[in-house]
Amino acid sequence: MDDSIESLKYPIGRFEAPEKYEPGMQEAWITAIEVLPRWLDLCIENLDAAQLDTVYRPGGWTVNQVIHHIADSHMNAYIRLKLALTEDSPVIKPYREELWAELPDVKAVPVNISITLLHALHRRWGQTLRNMQPEDWERNYYHPEQERYVPLWEMTDMYAWHGRHHMEQVRQLRQRMGWE
Repeated sequence: MDDSIESLKYPIGRFEAPEKYEPGMQEAWITAIEVLPRWLDLCIENLDAAQLDTVYRPGGWTVNQVIHHIADSHMNAYIRLKLALTEDSPVIKPYREELWAELPDVKAVPVNISITLLHALHRRWGQTLRNMQPEDWERNYYHPEQERYVPLWEMTDMYAWHGRHHMEQVRQLRQRMGWE
């Protein structure tokens, strides 16, 4: 992949988990999760249907697909969190995000519905994260595609990155297109 496509695809860089967890790291992750819906509000503000149907990079998803994908992905993440907090190392169900992005609801449902969903979901997610006990951060789930156990601290870091990653794709598209 050439550098320009790489920077469009990963505007904040690829996700890299810390080698080890230190208590206190989670504050920045939780804050990023809590504020994401407000960032997305600003990213899509005043965009019309044609702009929402614009791909953020060649071969990439439209703004609509990106926003609906964030909702789909973060709903799955929240459920994975709750499973890991209530079961011992549950096996989670992977899903085909590229196929979910092509389902009819993505085109038919206005993007603000997914942003509204994210406001509610992230409020609950942040509350759950802020009330975890120190030992809860080491709880995990098993990811069959990755063939490994994922601790909740790593999952939280990854989804904080995930939200910023997609938000920045949309924000940079607005900037490149002069939609500011």
